[in-house]
Amino acid sequence: MTIPPPDPNLAALRLRLARARAERGWTYDQLAERSGLARRTLIEIEQGRTIGSLRTWHALAHALGIPIGQFLGVLCEGHQPPTASSS
Repeated sequence: MTIPPPDPNLAALRLRLARARAERGWTYDQLAERSGLARRTLIEIEQGRTIGSLRTWHALAHALGIPIGQFLGVLCEGHQPPTASSS
């Protein structure tokens, strides 16, 4: 029987983005310039209207100077992250 994984905590990821931007005192325009993304995209991600692609999150992590694994790690908040199993 296959057990589906829990849903990713997208709210925690959006909050991580908003906090990282606020900690730096950056506006949407400043983050857009540093990441190469559109201001509208950033607003829609933070407000939960879109998820964004992996390429988008990669650009954001680089712009904010946060390792991508650390940045996306919040997706597992509220549930146990997967562990390596011995097969």
